[in-house]
Amino acid sequence: MIKLYEILKSTSYDDTLFSEDTVSAIESAIFIKTVKGIETPYMKCLIREKEIKLIPEEVVRQLYIYKLIHEYNYPADRIQLETPIHFGRETKRADITIMDKDCPTVPYIIVELKKPKLTDGKEQLKSYCNATGAPIGVWTNGEQISCYNRKDPNFFEMISDIPKAEQKLSYILSEKYTYDDLRARDKISKEKRSLRNLIKEMEDEVLASAGVDSFEEIFKLIFTKLYDELVCANDKTAYLKFRNSGDTDYELKEKIQCLFDDAKKKWEGVFPDESKILLSPSHLAVCISTLQDIKLFNNNLDVVDDAFEYLMSKAQKGEKGQYFTPRYVIDMCVKMMNPTINDKIIDTACGSSGFTVHSIFKVWKEIRLSKGLEPGEDFTAQERTEDERVYVRDNVFAIDFDEKTVRVARTLNLIAGDGQTNVLHLNTLDYSRWNEIIKQEDWNDTYNKGFKKLKKMQPKGSNDFSRFDFDLVMANPPFAGDIKEQTILSHYELAKNNKGKWQKKVGRDILFIERNLNFLKPGGRMAIVLPQGRFNNANDKYIRDFIAEHCRILAIVGLHGNVFKPHTAVKTSVLFVQKWDDVLCPKKENYPIFFATMQKPGKDNSGEKIYVKDENGEIMLDNHNHFIVDHDLYNHDSMLQDGIAEAFIEFAKKEGLSFFQ
Repeated sequence: MIKLYEILKSTSYDDTLFSEDTVSAIESAIFIKTVKGIETPYMKCLIREKEIKLIPEEVVRQLYIYKLIHEYNYPADRIQLETPIHFGRETKRADITIMDKDCPTVPYIIVELKKPKLTDGKEQLKSYCNATGAPIGVWTNGEQISCYNRKDPNFFEMISDIPKAEQKLSYILSEKYTYDDLRARDKISKEKRSLRNLIKEMEDEVLASAGVDSFEEIFKLIFTKLYDELVCANDKTAYLKFRNSGDTDYELKEKIQCLFDDAKKKWEGVFPDESKILLSPSHLAVCISTLQDIKLFNNNLDVVDDAFEYLMSKAQKGEKGQYFTPRYVIDMCVKMMNPTINDKIIDTACGSSGFTVHSIFKVWKEIRLSKGLEPGEDFTAQERTEDERVYVRDNVFAIDFDEKTVRVARTLNLIAGDGQTNVLHLNTLDYSRWNEIIKQEDWNDTYNKGFKKLKKMQPKGSNDFSRFDFDLVMANPPFAGDIKEQTILSHYELAKNNKGKWQKKVGRDILFIERNLNFLKPGGRMAIVLPQGRFNNANDKYIRDFIAEHCRILAIVGLHGNVFKPHTAVKTSVLFVQKWDDVLCPKKENYPIFFATMQKPGKDNSGEKIYVKDENGEIMLDNHNHFIVDHDLYNHDSMLQDGIAEAFIEFAKKEGLSFFQ
């Protein structure tokens, strides 16, 4: 028997949306005809009852017809194929049309298959619906599906599904959803959709003409939806409110604003109390419909991370030479640095705070397993134990100098920390001015609690913020641009050149090396992303000597040149060190260093992530319904081969490194 994936492979069409029964039914109807000496798959069309050649588009059409008849209960006599659609003198043909029950000549649902990319297909679909007045349109390529309710020629609202033959459209619009319903319909796991691509779609269709700051408005919506999901994840009987459930646009806006207000009370210090959703009711309705069937909470907030990375890099991050660290690089660092419940951790250039959030999750899982509790699929949404809360409240800190970035980081940490966070808006390098910053009333309102705890991390007798006693620093500091202010440079030994003379300008990342080491107590460890040149440029030898003098170099991992694309093609490496200490890391002259180079790129040359696929070319999902990036940094819960992190752990145990004993 010919399998459908054999016909669909290497095309933009797929059969993953359809059930095994549907696929089997179509496969069992296939027969082979020899056409011009070539064996060609055919079947009898489910509607036209004539023999048709099974090209990829036709495969998806027959699958969807079968679904319409057997799952949605539409009788075959209501389904038309190649329905003529008139545009003046030009006539086009709709792939599938379901005709109105009461007016058999009037289209009710139009399905578009010819354009296998959503952006093209949606435009074609809109034109067909506008020309015929059909209230419902569907685009699918067999892997993804989007359903729309045509409200007026310029407003197509995404809906979660089409009605069955016995249902009205109002049933779909007013359907109530629990968190379990959302999990069952989640477009990420079911259709391989990404939040990043849905946001791009919203920007193209709505936000470009909405006259608002798209970063701020999308941030508000993600913030609100996370709160709604959290409430419903912990109350299985509660209904999600972040949905377009048949409300008028004005009623919907009022409902979402109230939800946003509740979220602000739960997670303080991200948005001002008076903050409002500024999208117009009609624009908001489109955005809610686009986002409502995406489940944001999962095992590591990777879905939200990906969206914020896109939003922030677009908004401003790249201008300052600071780029979000891919989460697979962060996870490698966390595995290699092995944070524990007793470690005090800080990220000094936190971005969206991936290093701290992923450290929190790693430690939390260990806390849960020690208590006999399984982390589970919705681990991040589960009610926190007291040990978990205390760990975040007292042990985890982050700093960044960019206000927008800090708000994103605070959001992720507040969610991860069940309302606890020590993410601070400060310039890490310019610590001599911190006393001025902390006197500002607005700053104090948000950051005072966390800053008080940070001050307690200073060694005894130190009160100028120059040194701290952290066990672990992980950071990807900005490595574009130089620091020229003598007020800042005067505090750093590395601001002197290899001849010991003060320099007029110094790269930010160079100062971060010294600053991060000063955050560490003796025996503390650091992972820092640096430009590759710091490891081999002759002029940078004094930096390498400084590092070797203060700490043991544990490992250097060369990252692939595509890791930070599309933002930059600068080649980078991660440096892992441990500060010398008589007990935890006794000083020695000669010792082995772990070297490794990333072989698999993880991203293509345009900066798009490369995902692991199965033997049929389908994107694979891990145990938490995440896409798996194809890299060799670690084994991704044994779904990839052992990688660099596992090799380092073996090295660390053999060397008797203190944090793996």
